[in-house]
Amino acid sequence: MSKVHFDTIALIGIGLIGSSLARVIKREGLADKIVISTRSESTLARARELGLGDSYTLDTAEAAKGADLVIVSVPVGSSGEVARQIAGSLKPGAIVTDVGSTKSSVIAQMQPELPANVHFIPGHPLAGTEYSGPDAGFADLFINRWCILTPLQGTDPDAIVRLTRFWEVCGSRLDTMDPVHHDRVLAIVSHLPHLIAYNIVGTASDLEEVTNSEVIKYSASGFRDFTRLAASDPTMWRDVCLHNKDAILEMLSRFSEDLASLQRSVRWGDGDALFDLFTRTRAVRRGIIDAGQEVDAPDFGRQKAAVPPK
Repeated sequence: MSKVHFDTIALIGIGLIGSSLARVIKREGLADKIVISTRSESTLARARELGLGDSYTLDTAEAAKGADLVIVSVPVGSSGEVARQIAGSLKPGAIVTDVGSTKSSVIAQMQPELPANVHFIPGHPLAGTEYSGPDAGFADLFINRWCILTPLQGTDPDAIVRLTRFWEVCGSRLDTMDPVHHDRVLAIVSHLPHLIAYNIVGTASDLEEVTNSEVIKYSASGFRDFTRLAASDPTMWRDVCLHNKDAILEMLSRFSEDLASLQRSVRWGDGDALFDLFTRTRAVRRGIIDAGQEVDAPDFGRQKAAVPPK
């Protein structure tokens, strides 16, 4: 694998993904200069304290000026606003990408704002934890995790290769998808599980007579693992729901039908149907482990990742 190098990389947004990128870019020598921009003064100050970049600014347009690679790591609902802010500062030939969990909406927001002389290549690293902010990042976040690119028709192949090499050096496995297909796939493998987790934990919190006693006390069971997902950044997941609405609603409808079938099996004591379902889902878990996307540990591999490395 040939190494790629950029003179200047601008990171717009310095949360979990942005700060992890800053760390791995510095470790791997992927850029001579890292420029960091975020709209929060306190977050920017913390990024400076952590030494994540070489220069820091609240002005996104200033951050993008002269950058060879601009990575937008903001909630997907803010993508269009960021594109408008940086459009006039981008140098010809710059690569602009993002890390958003929805692609059709991000493309619709960003593409009309960006000049034709830059290479806009939407992307999505499938990596994360329930933590957020510049302290949450760590350089190994992307190792053996998929990063999906959804390049638009007519995108310069050399630019795609450079961005692919960048993510590979960060540790990612690369794939490309049509944006609409990406959004349907992510609706089932990521968005729906998070919504179910939010709903289950929300239901438990409504049971006020047990929330502060039995539910917390006995959370070493399945409930604990739902709370990990339900602790994810609320701004990010609000925007995901609003910007992948059609695919999420489709998957919620399918889930509701399957849940009704499960309810009937329990109600009528259909042990065979229950056993068949549980056997099939157990095989899915084994497939994920065999694919190297999880470890075979009794705590679901979460104990080691519970506290991000400093």
